[in-house]
Amino acid sequence: MTLRNARMEKPLNPRQTAIVRRVEKDGHATIDDLVEDFGVTPQTIRRDLTLLEDSGLIVRFHGGASPVNSTENLPYFDRQILNQTAKERIARTLAGQIPDHASLFINIGTTTETIAHALMQHKGLQIVTNNLHVATLMSGKEDFRVIVASGEVRARDGGIVGESTLDFIRQFKLDYGIIGISGIDDDGSLLDYDYREVRVAQTIIEHSRQVLLAADHSKFGRQAMVRLGSIAQADAFYTDSPPPKVFQDLLTEHQVRLFVCD
Repeated sequence: MTLRNARMEKPLNPRQTAIVRRVEKDGHATIDDLVEDFGVTPQTIRRDLTLLEDSGLIVRFHGGASPVNSTENLPYFDRQILNQTAKERIARTLAGQIPDHASLFINIGTTTETIAHALMQHKGLQIVTNNLHVATLMSGKEDFRVIVASGEVRARDGGIVGESTLDFIRQFKLDYGIIGISGIDDDGSLLDYDYREVRVAQTIIEHSRQVLLAADHSKFGRQAMVRLGSIAQADAFYTDSPPPKVFQDLLTEHQVRLFVCD
């Protein structure tokens, strides 16, 4: 079947159709991967992605593309394995900035879970989290103190959300808030999919002395419907490749430290 929508002047060629299928299936695709898969030049792939975005079939980000859907995140297991090497690089760098005996919030997300693993060599950490996976991991270390937020547990990913979660977090003022996100818009807006999850993250930001934001390259330009906040609220941003210039300019303007974890 030929893939086409109302905004297109002509049907896609087989390669372009395959790119759309690939992006929808994997949740993202990088230019480098598509070059290798299809045996064409980066310029050809960039032209394909531009056409597909103009046709409303994908959304481009720096170095690749993601699906159009802005209302629903990828399944938890798929997110666990997506860009895992990049997440591990980010996690090692960020964990290296956290001193022993610090207090920290860790929110929901597979990137923050990877950071939790990287923190397991630390000593005497005190952690408040609304992520059951993080709590289960970090409570296994005897010199850590782990406090789990109250609220409703989401079966799909072990996240804890709700009004009681907000009330619980407001009791604390911690050294660091470690925040993962689903997307970053060109204007510096931090985006996510679940309104209740966003409210928890906003509360963590408000009650942290320093906000450490972590996101791999696929989050640039990725669409999500709920605005979590602004990059200006972060003290440091950790990613695995240089952000687009427009975003680097925002980081400089708001004095947010950039760590490219290569």
